[in-house]
Amino acid sequence: MSKVLHKRNLSSIRSGESRTAWGLAIPALALIVSFIVLPVVVGLGLGFTNAQLLSPTAPEFTGLSNFRTLLGVATTTLNAEKNPDGTFVKDENGQIVYENLRDRTREGSKYPNLIGKSEVKRFSENKEEGTIKVLLAGDPSFWRSFTNTVFFALVVVPIQGGFALLLALLVNSRLKGRNFFRTIYFIPTVTSMVVISMLWRFIYQNDGLLNKSIANINSDYKPIDWLSNPKTAMYAIIFMSIWQAVGYHMIIWLGGLQTIPAELYEAVKMDGATAWHEFKYVTLPGLRHTFIFILITITIAALGLFVQVSILTNGGPLDATTTLVHQAFTKGYGRQQIGYGSAISFVFFGLVLAISLIQRALTQKLED
Repeated sequence: MSKVLHKRNLSSIRSGESRTAWGLAIPALALIVSFIVLPVVVGLGLGFTNAQLLSPTAPEFTGLSNFRTLLGVATTTLNAEKNPDGTFVKDENGQIVYENLRDRTREGSKYPNLIGKSEVKRFSENKEEGTIKVLLAGDPSFWRSFTNTVFFALVVVPIQGGFALLLALLVNSRLKGRNFFRTIYFIPTVTSMVVISMLWRFIYQNDGLLNKSIANINSDYKPIDWLSNPKTAMYAIIFMSIWQAVGYHMIIWLGGLQTIPAELYEAVKMDGATAWHEFKYVTLPGLRHTFIFILITITIAALGLFVQVSILTNGGPLDATTTLVHQAFTKGYGRQQIGYGSAISFVFFGLVLAISLIQRALTQKLED
């Protein structure tokens, strides 16, 4: 009888604990559903419509039309125009003139798969045969933003992570004034990115600090408007972004370094290990989990590049710095094509998810 009563008491206690737990969790769950789950569901639904902000007409379901425009690519081969004598027509610069691409992409052309598409890039020119291949897309600006986003991540992730590790090793050593250097390196991280971007916009302009500093060293130097040149704009943003965020990851690396037992270093020193061997066989293995965390955080931040682009270049010049997030914002709110902008957002989500899964698979070996 006592055992039965004991079980009933336990059951009553567990039931009460369960009700209490749900009571505490419901407010948080309600916020998550209201501000995360529902917006995601609504955004996904809008991606299949032609919804526009401030439009007097109701959105219409368009199926995969937005995604076909975004992801639809094609190639075609253009032939050179010929003179009556059979030679190729050339322009004033001596370049071969090819047939008009517009004849293939307009309505009613003989190439239905090319209708509505625009040129992205020309490649594989054969001057002897007079042919050139052209890559086309339904939205060339989307593919430029895609390549810019991937390029930014590929450059920033290894450089920022490696430089942050180097700084962490320096400030973790018995360097005089190391606390001062830790503070100096970390200050840009706690400063608003908007403020930093505006500051660097003045630094990068023609009569800015960067050009004047270089001119003081080299009198023959001609000032460059770094943000208005398609060849330098993205690199300028990359440099500023690394400078701003490297202090944050330095602190994370530093935390990882300080968890490595000092006894391990003493042991390898007794065995006659060099500084490189200490780093290779003690420091790197000890930073395994820190490395995974930093790799993921830098990658996500790099793929989400937006503020720097919005303040410094607004995606220009000639779409040289536009990114997926910037494109989604511009299409959704700048041009009020909220349905199309939602489609871009979910393509971006798919990209981040795919890269995260790849990183997870590659780093799983480190955890094992």
